Amino acid sequence: MGITRTIDVDDILARGENGTLKRRLRGRDLIGFGVGIIIGTGIFTLAGVEAKTHAGPAVTLSFVIGAVVAALAALCYAELASSVPTAGSAYTYAFATLGEVFAWIIGWDLLLEFALGAAVVSRGWSGYLANLFGLPSQWFGEDATVNVGAVVIIAVLTVVAVTGIKESAWLTNVLVVVKVAVCVLIVAVGVFFIKGANLTPFIPPAQSSGGEGSVLKQPVVQAGLGLEQSVYGFAGVVSAAAIVFFAYTGFEALANLGEETRNPRKDLRVGILGALGICAVLYVAVSIVLTGMIPFTDIDTGAPLASAFDSVGMHWVGALISIGAVTGLTSVMMVELVTIGRIGFAMGRDGLLPKALGTAHPRWGTPHLMTIGGAVVIALLAAFVPISELSDMVSIGALSAMIIVAVAVPVLRKKRPELKRPFTVPFSPVVPIIAALACFYLMLNLDVLTWIRFAVWLALGLVIYFAYGRRHSRLAVTKEPAADPSS
Repeated sequence: MGITRTIDVDDILARGENGTLKRRLRGRDLIGFGVGIIIGTGIFTLAGVEAKTHAGPAVTLSFVIGAVVAALAALCYAELASSVPTAGSAYTYAFATLGEVFAWIIGWDLLLEFALGAAVVSRGWSGYLANLFGLPSQWFGEDATVNVGAVVIIAVLTVVAVTGIKESAWLTNVLVVVKVAVCVLIVAVGVFFIKGANLTPFIPPAQSSGGEGSVLKQPVVQAGLGLEQSVYGFAGVVSAAAIVFFAYTGFEALANLGEETRNPRKDLRVGILGALGICAVLYVAVSIVLTGMIPFTDIDTGAPLASAFDSVGMHWVGALISIGAVTGLTSVMMVELVTIGRIGFAMGRDGLLPKALGTAHPRWGTPHLMTIGGAVVIALLAAFVPISELSDMVSIGALSAMIIVAVAVPVLRKKRPELKRPFTVPFSPVVPIIAALACFYLMLNLDVLTWIRFAVWLALGLVIYFAYGRRHSRLAVTKEPAADPSS
């Protein structure tokens, strides 16, 4: 047994049934969690930023492309999550199909994705709060030396996440109701201010970026083909799609809640597909309203929606949007903290991280040590590092995880054809292959610097795996009868 050793699916299922995490979630809670993490910076910030810098009014098409790719990946997640309901999601699926080293890589990748995402969102939350209440910029927002606001919100939400999954779900659902209501208000009021001239041309003609940017900031596909760096046109639409894909990445967090769901074989697929569908409709509707209300060249990238309503004299809507942004970003952080705890819990239980991280609190039934440890790292990043330039790392992390999940579907079908599958991806392996290729294509439309940073992170992860994880893995230190003999 080497680095490609796998854990048998029966062993994973047995651990889920006999685990220490408490099953307290229903399908509606999962949909709440999904909408809670998906609706956030994508709708309140990214839509305006990408319309102005890459796609123009066709940012709506970028959101559609992102939704289609996310839907293909979501089908794969739904099959695996309903068949193998467990903490760890893509990490555990990789461990059962591709082997330990791939599981480590994807687990390490997911920790980066959600930790960095939570840090970015917490800094955005701090800035919105400062704008809403006129708080001092030296403690709140991007200009703060120490972003106290970001640290405080992470600390408060960590207490909720550690106290219990049901409490986390309750808070998330309350926040989701508020921000969905704000999104509906944006569409209902904004539709009356749409001007056809602002949507024409829908896809602005491609134009050179002026040669001002470094090749490191150029999409990999352009750099690889030796093309001139450009914006707008269809290439700009796809580049924007690769970035706004960040807005859809939250749905895979639900797959980590399999051991805390009362009826995971049914509720997980309902939660994943239901949340993604609701959010895709809201993203497309809001982006049409935004680019129809104001010329894309005049969009304020700091507060695009609020400034759009201010420009037509609807200042009260702008204030409500700020409230919606604060609540929306709060729910994103809540779910990301919950997710980090479950991924680290699964990795600690398998011995790839210290085993103490794979234990649950005896009273609250949550992975408290991993949740607290992850929160400390997030708070430090959010306090001192202006990391908005690293937001693309969240997209590349999510896309790479989705490729692993897409590959795992046909592999697991071949290895375990008799496994009970409450939901199956149609036309497999064609759909999983298309999903993997679509995700990879979007990755190629992220810039060169993002790929370099991603490679460095993965290299660091491999060093830790070979120095610690490989030797301490429970498959290395025990002879488990449940281990897959084929590996």
